[in-house]
Amino acid sequence: RRSPPRRAGAATRKAREAHPPAAAKNRSSRPCPFLSGRFSVAMSPSAPPAPARGANLPKPILCPPASSTPARFPHLSMSSSPRAPPLAAAAGGSSPAVALSLLAADPGHRESVLLAARAAMGNCLGETRLDLAVPGLSLAAKGKVRDVYESGDGEHLVLVTTDRQSAFDRVLASIPFKGQVLNETSLWWFNQTRHITPNAVVSSPDKNVTIAKRCTVFPVEFVVRGFVTGSTDTSLWTVYNKGVRNYCGNALPDGMVKNQKLSANILTPTTKAADHDVPVTPDEIIESGLMSKEDFDEAGSKALSLFAYGQQVALENGLILVDTKYEFGKTADGTIVLIDEVHTPDSSRYWIANSYEDRFKSGLEPENVDKEFLRLWFKNNCNPYEDAVLPEAPEELVCELAWRYIFLFETITNTKFEIPETQEPIHERISRNLAQALRDI
Repeated sequence: RRSPPRRAGAATRKAREAHPPAAAKNRSSRPCPFLSGRFSVAMSPSAPPAPARGANLPKPILCPPASSTPARFPHLSMSSSPRAPPLAAAAGGSSPAVALSLLAADPGHRESVLLAARAAMGNCLGETRLDLAVPGLSLAAKGKVRDVYESGDGEHLVLVTTDRQSAFDRVLASIPFKGQVLNETSLWWFNQTRHITPNAVVSSPDKNVTIAKRCTVFPVEFVVRGFVTGSTDTSLWTVYNKGVRNYCGNALPDGMVKNQKLSANILTPTTKAADHDVPVTPDEIIESGLMSKEDFDEAGSKALSLFAYGQQVALENGLILVDTKYEFGKTADGTIVLIDEVHTPDSSRYWIANSYEDRFKSGLEPENVDKEFLRLWFKNNCNPYEDAVLPEAPEELVCELAWRYIFLFETITNTKFEIPETQEPIHERISRNLAQALRDI
């Protein structure tokens, strides 16, 4: 997925349990080829590809930039101070059409984040037991990334985003600040996409926590893709490279190559199996009774519109939104709402726009701002689907991923990510903030 947690959140994964491997005793000393040359100057003078849209979709309406964060997200109001876009900073305020890659535009800021990530390696949120710390809470589901608790009133769910890193249907590592980044990125997108669809968010009392309305979750993930790419078993490039030319009901032409842009965005839904997502066609979803035709058509239309809007916002900030996944539920009054997470680096693939074209023409992998490089490292160093014990992710890659998640948040939202200033255990902070929030509901 995933990430395109998926992820609400973990309630949608109630049938699945994380399968964390036993960590190897020694860190791998193998080189990290996916980082080499990553911060070099991009020479492509050409414009990035325009966002691909489905032919039958209306042009999404852009919301005006919010002047402040809604009061229901108080911690965002405190942490989201304006930050100059990295590209503009690198250009000294000149035209944004400069050669520097976004990832290379602010090396000082990157280094400070890497140092903070190294210092926080021992204070990651790997597991939660809030049912033992907060009165009235009970554990409802444990996902690969999110833990979901039921509140005592029976009307709300508490979604706690951990620092667990998931891929290949198992947990690979813990990434400093990841849970906070995912939660705050999703909250920003939930707020920005209310003109497309309502969502289940009620409030966010902590940097890692979202309180959501309880709803009936559809057992389908709506994966939307704009490019032929990926490395997992269900990714579009993997199946296309094996000769598949009709995927989830979408006819694909011959002759496409990895990382090529599709002529239009496509919807490739999956069912939520216990241990592995299964690609499925719309007809199969309806015939099996997973969703009614009316519900599927509405959710599918919302997913394609959300993706087109996300591509537009990303491109305005120098990024390409490549693919993502959405999850929906239905409230008691029959309203279909967006749940889980939105356009995070866990659920989505992002590339740097101004270097994509030249790298594609040269047969090079795009500069990515997601977990793909970590997936590739594991795929090249072990069999992540079958090996009982995986090598421990190198600290260099773990900290690099923390930086890229923060970089994406700041680039998309044009705000500064607030790195926790204290070493207070995250679980203790969450317990305190959540207990107060539930008393106020």
